[in-house]
Amino acid sequence: MIYINVRVQGMKVGGQTDVNGYYTIGGLAPGTYTLTATQLGFDTAYVTVTLKAGQFINQKIYLNEKEVQLGDVEVSARKTEKITHIDAGTTTIAPRDIKLLPSTGGEPDVTQFLQVVPGVVFTGDQGGQLYIRGGSPAQTGILLDGVTIYNPFHSIGLYSVFETEAIRNVDVQTAAFNAEHGNRTSAIMEVHTIDGNKNRTAGLVSISPLMGRVMLEGPILKPSKDNNTSITYVLSVKDCFLDQTSKSIYGGLGEPFKSGLPYSFQDVYGKVTINGDNGTKVNLFGFSFNDDAKLLDPVSHVSTADFNWQAKGGGATFIISPQGSSTLIDGKFAYSQYNIADNEYGFNPRSSGISGFETGINFTNYLPGYSEIKYGLEVNGFHTTLNYYNGLNFPTMLDRQNTIAGVYLVWRKDFSDRFVMEPSVRFQYYSEISKVAPEPRIGFKYNITENVRLKAAAGLYSQDIISTKSDRDIVNFFTGFLLSPDQTVRNPDGQNIATNLQTAYHILTGLEVDINRVELNLEPWIKNFTQDITLNRNKQLPSDPDFIAGTGKAVGVDLSAKYSYNRIYLWGVVSYQKIDYTNIGPDGNKQTYPAPFDRRFNMNLLASYTGGKTKTWEVSARYNLGSPFPFTQTQGYYEGVNMVANGIPTNYLQQNGPVNILYANEINAGRLSWYQRLDLSVKKVFTLRTNTKLDATVSVVNQLDRNNIFYVNRLTNTRVYQLPLFPSANLTLHF
Repeated sequence: MIYINVRVQGMKVGGQTDVNGYYTIGGLAPGTYTLTATQLGFDTAYVTVTLKAGQFINQKIYLNEKEVQLGDVEVSARKTEKITHIDAGTTTIAPRDIKLLPSTGGEPDVTQFLQVVPGVVFTGDQGGQLYIRGGSPAQTGILLDGVTIYNPFHSIGLYSVFETEAIRNVDVQTAAFNAEHGNRTSAIMEVHTIDGNKNRTAGLVSISPLMGRVMLEGPILKPSKDNNTSITYVLSVKDCFLDQTSKSIYGGLGEPFKSGLPYSFQDVYGKVTINGDNGTKVNLFGFSFNDDAKLLDPVSHVSTADFNWQAKGGGATFIISPQGSSTLIDGKFAYSQYNIADNEYGFNPRSSGISGFETGINFTNYLPGYSEIKYGLEVNGFHTTLNYYNGLNFPTMLDRQNTIAGVYLVWRKDFSDRFVMEPSVRFQYYSEISKVAPEPRIGFKYNITENVRLKAAAGLYSQDIISTKSDRDIVNFFTGFLLSPDQTVRNPDGQNIATNLQTAYHILTGLEVDINRVELNLEPWIKNFTQDITLNRNKQLPSDPDFIAGTGKAVGVDLSAKYSYNRIYLWGVVSYQKIDYTNIGPDGNKQTYPAPFDRRFNMNLLASYTGGKTKTWEVSARYNLGSPFPFTQTQGYYEGVNMVANGIPTNYLQQNGPVNILYANEINAGRLSWYQRLDLSVKKVFTLRTNTKLDATVSVVNQLDRNNIFYVNRLTNTRVYQLPLFPSANLTLHF
């Protein structure tokens, strides 16, 4: 169990469990002590231990669920965590938070909750992506139990590959993260999954017009009185059949349902956990994620593009708690691959793939007073392929391999109850470009009082993974990856860059204020992407470079407020940001322009109320208001006879070419319309018998039925909108 305070009875000494449930208490003299652990919904646990001089003890603590539920008493370790951890730019999401949000189709998903996290911009229901505090998706590392997932978001834009019921918690580090993570220049999202139920088979079956879900968990080997060793499993399967149900069920609502929403996906995840008697744990896992999407012509409703991607992999993670030591050892080994293909009308087929292995080992030495030293080593190998054609059908073909090695050290020191300091450093070696990147980082927190806290963090970052997405696309289903090129790359001033590596630095400050049960958090931040390498979309001749290097600067401020007590949960976030890129414009000259996800103003409000005598009713509402996205305006049209590709025999007088678009020279000078959406949901819980309940949920997405722009077909000048009023229902059986 995570974030549980374990105290020494009668003393102001204790520890707090981490995401794996491990805790450490140090600085005790020899003697006999009683440990206590308390959590809402469980009986308080008391364990007596006898400590000898120079001895370390491994002690498991088990909490029993309460047989009789009395009135609510809120006991939380969150207060201790706020004081002892810096958590600058970090939001921790629990499954309960995800389920409080009105969910599309009644299917709760972490993707939908991420949209209300401070600094996160979401670009839409269809083909939407998440942009975190000025960074593109490729600049955000997504980890599932420490293993990279390259594309965790499905094309429908409302669902991820992660099963909500299998999530233990999610940590979103939106800026200035410490040296534990590398090879990303913007943000980190870590998804931690649960271990299987040790005592009985449990799970769920869920059905809605959008998808079906099944999850099972249970023991393979149960712990006994004499031996606490156990083996458990978790298996989840999701199947989205929106492409089949959207016409038949929602066709009467008009477009886009009448023509069908051509989105489908299938996700499978499995995990086996071996828990040793002394706290050692081994996880074996595997996954297979698939996604398929089509774009339909808004007039003829004929498919104009077909996108599909597959991700699969497996591996192992482990945690070792050495007997007689306050050091925790954890590590991983995994292999995964991701492939995407795009068949679009008028273009040659495009494809991209990334595969490789990840290995790492970490050592965490717990020190007295919530302090710790953590260090580790990572070695990862990658292989990327790219078969890409731009708008003029000029190809970019790449096949790259690389080995990356990284070492890091993080030291967190709590000075009394007032000041916390966390310096860290990482050294990253990129073999394909023979580059060592030193990355110092630091964080501070000063507790003015128990309820008023100042924080700050900063750091240097680098990465060699490049996305095929353009910095001029608002919606682009083709999400490919490649490694830093081994060819000469120039910056907007025409100079050759020193190293083909993407780099950035972050600066973040913050103020936390707790007023009664209201938690306020104010965070101004700056991200300077000092080098950002992208595909050359202006390539017009085979001799033109495949890549260009630009820069980017993002500044913003986020204010969030949360209230959670008894039956009421309120969460609000107001954000302002400004994101500018500098690169080569269509005319070959240097140009500074807003990023396609430069949503200057963004507001999210979430409210949930639990009703009924036994709290079996839940009503939730979420409102989102966002300022317009920028786009490059259309200047005119021309006949696209490609004389370079067709050669001398080209008959330019009689040959008919396709209609091509002439874009304005000024990139992203126009703005679309404001985005506004209100979602509502009502859930009723029916208790059928012990350990068995049925959740019935009715939800309405875009209750205002507002026409939020998806894209404009530039040739027909037809507007295509995001999802209109979208009612749905869901039944989930828990057992």
